[in-house]
Amino acid sequence: MKILIATDTYPKQLNGVSRVLEKTIKELSTRGHEIKLLSVDDFKYIPWPGYHEIRIAIFPGSRLARIVDEFSPDAIHIMTEGPIGISMRRYCKKRGLRFTTSWLSRLSEYVSLRYKIPVKWLHKLLVNFHQAAAQTMVTTASMEAEAKDLGINRIVRWRRGVELDKFHPVKTDIFAGLPRPILLSVGRVAVEKSLDRFLSINIPGTKVVVGDGPQLSALKKTFPEAIYLGVKEGDELTECYSGADVFVFPSLTDTFGLVNLEALACGLPIAAYPVTGPRDIIGDAPVGAMDNDLRVAIQRALSCKADDCIARAKTFCWDLATEDFLKNLVPVNMEQPLVADY
Repeated sequence: MKILIATDTYPKQLNGVSRVLEKTIKELSTRGHEIKLLSVDDFKYIPWPGYHEIRIAIFPGSRLARIVDEFSPDAIHIMTEGPIGISMRRYCKKRGLRFTTSWLSRLSEYVSLRYKIPVKWLHKLLVNFHQAAAQTMVTTASMEAEAKDLGINRIVRWRRGVELDKFHPVKTDIFAGLPRPILLSVGRVAVEKSLDRFLSINIPGTKVVVGDGPQLSALKKTFPEAIYLGVKEGDELTECYSGADVFVFPSLTDTFGLVNLEALACGLPIAAYPVTGPRDIIGDAPVGAMDNDLRVAIQRALSCKADDCIARAKTFCWDLATEDFLKNLVPVNMEQPLVADY
């Protein structure tokens, strides 16, 4: 099957959406599907003001149409609601083609935080965007409920997985000599991640931040006692997870958080607020703690067992996630059924 995926998140970005894309495309290609990824790399772009790590495609419409016409996909999926997603949606509507979308992030909340635009206005735009889709994919039961509350219909589930061959406990002395417990945060260092809530907590041990982003320099000045390691990937990242005592996930806006699964796979329990993402990943399993007081969550998470964390991570499988994606796709033409060899 020929599948076109349109995304404003380009493959080299270090975030959850790009990693989902990378793993899903790899799984789909292994199954014999032909994939065309339409991303900001295909167009002229400018950096997002105040957030230069993010690129925004400039007037992608005409070039996008030529690329899609040439590829002639059997199914079209729109991952994001940015300029490329909007242009892809417009292309499909103009030609009467069916497509699916993903609601993977709280774009409305992110934009509202940065530019002080009322979130209700942004929600209306978001709902309008997704209502044109044949189906909208969400990650969890919590996100499904939120989408329905906003008025988004035709919701289907697209689960997530973790690469157990990459993320597993390893022996390491990476944090040797530092006061315990080691409290680790991994991810993009940006205002919407609420890292200041974590770093401002008065608690024994050492706070370690792995990642980069527009808020990094400000956090270093405000919280100089924390350790900032920058971006870590591969074996180095696995060592960070394996060498820590608790994974702290302070975000209030994430819809899932793949880093939570990576931490669990390395035997590291999670401390988080009781919000979408951690609530779905931790559930009732003894693999972490959630509390409106993050300090309390950290203290409770310290008593969790590594074996329970690893067992929980193993329930999240990319093979099943890819099956979800394939089953959720729709043919671009109503009269042309999809033939997907799962």
